[in-house]
Amino acid sequence: MSRLLRLVLAMLLWIGVALPAQAAVTITFWSHELGNSFPHAFFTLRGTPDAGGPPVDVNYGFTAKSVSPALLIGTVPGRLDISTPGYMRGSDAQFSVVLTDQQYTDILTLIADWDDKTGDGHYNLGNRNCIHFVKEAARIAGLDGLDQPRLMRKPRSYLKAVEAANTGRVTPVNLHGSVYLVQLPPLPTTQPSASIVRTAEAQSATTSNPSASQAIATTPPPAAQAGTALAAPAGVITP
Repeated sequence: MSRLLRLVLAMLLWIGVALPAQAAVTITFWSHELGNSFPHAFFTLRGTPDAGGPPVDVNYGFTAKSVSPALLIGTVPGRLDISTPGYMRGSDAQFSVVLTDQQYTDILTLIADWDDKTGDGHYNLGNRNCIHFVKEAARIAGLDGLDQPRLMRKPRSYLKAVEAANTGRVTPVNLHGSVYLVQLPPLPTTQPSASIVRTAEAQSATTSNPSASQAIATTPPPAAQAGTALAAPAGVITP
């Protein structure tokens, strides 16, 4: 890195422009075993969209609105479930996948489709439970081996099977939530201006190629950072 580029980057930090700590949004699939709650599967979305915008730190699951014998009979009202930090610390993070912005957008659509306030919230233990919800998210993430009929009431076993079917395509985590959450790096609070960094790099290049200076001088900087922020639904968590 040239002296000029180092100086420009140092100035950016001095004026409060934070460099990115994490690119793209990562989806992590979780399971929760028997305890005070039923076995459960859910996922987290964490990171910053490549297109820019505020960082994302949310979690979503799907569950019945109430626990009753009706669950064993047929369809009942369901709802999105936002896990508390304490619940997450008692759960297990199984594996992660880095999403494209389009996949992230499609995941947000899935969430809205399963929300009883904006879509179809019916819950059925046999064909539309929490595992079916994370199964659809995994499908959007491009994973294979999702059809596991014998495991659709066993969250941990189901996610282990999906992880095994996608070796090399997912990042294994396999950590208890209390361990995993404290290891997560902080998310950036400000999205950097890529155009400023590009300009610094270009100006640095002129020190070794003076003829490039004229072209740089006549190239106007973009009016605004490229990309539109992808808005995440409500449900921000604080690990």
